[in-house]
Formats: sequence, structure tokens, C-alpha cells
Amino acid sequence: MHAGRLGEPNGVLTADAADADDEDPLTGLELVSYVQFQLLARLGDAPDGHHRMTDLADGVVYSRSGLTYQAQSLEQRGLVVRSPSPEDERSTVVSITAAGPDVLAAEFPGHIATVHGVLFDPLTDEDAADLARILGRVGEHLRASPPRSATRREVT
Repeated sequence: MHAGRLGEPNGVLTADAADADDEDPLTGLELVSYVQFQLLARLGDAPDGHHRMTDLADGVVYSRSGLTYQAQSLEQRGLVVRSPSPEDERSTVVSITAAGPDVLAAEFPGHIATVHGVLFDPLTDEDAADLARILGRVGEHLRASPPRSATRREVT
């Protein structure tokens, strides 16, 4: 059971706030989850359309195992492909496919409207500036302290 869905009363903005099995009533496209949207957006913004899995996990402050699951789900839908890195075969590269930008374009307006409605509508301009400053500091801290799954394990 989810704590709430984006855009619903008392909904909260969480990584799993939107189920990926819903369809957009206007486009008929299967919706992506909040984390999947973030991944597609980062890939879509990348000049070459791809990132290493590790860099994506660090960028969205998400565990590597969780990101692997999300990337697999997007790959099954034909929105990304995963392949060994040409520079380092130990790394996996995720690339957005031609279908990925179409999903982003279809979901982007609704994503922005939902985030604005849930997060910013109740705030004054001063509150929004304070929130941006505080969340910026928190984001820097999270990126400086990677999740436990991202740290090297001691060999015993």
C-alpha cells in the first residue's frame, strides 16, 4: 500500500508515489514511476543519451540494487537499453532509446503540474526560496554520503 499518490489529497512525493502500471488517459501510454521518470529525464538530458548505472544511482540518490530493478523495468518496456561500458566492462551503461523521449514528453507536463500542486502551491515565494536552500544542502549531504549499498564491502 502506498503512502499516497502524487496529486491525490494527502498524497506525498515519494519514490514509489506513482505506480508504473497505470495508463495516461489521454495518450494511452503506460505511466512511469517517479524514480523511472527521474532516470529517463537524466538520460534524456545527457548529451550522448547515456550514463553509467553507478552515476545514475548517485545522481538520484537511489541504491544500486533499486536502480537495477528500475532500469530493468524500463528496459522491458523498450525505453532504455543496458550494456557493458566500452571503457570498463565491469560497469554497465544505460542508454535512452528512441521511445524514451516520447514518454518523457507525454508525462512531463503532468509531472510538473503535480509537483507544483503538491509541493509549491501552499508555499509563499519566501518559503520556496527557503525550501530550495534547505533541500540543496540536504542533496549535497546525501551525495557526499552514498547509500550503504554503494560503499565497498570489506573482504573477510
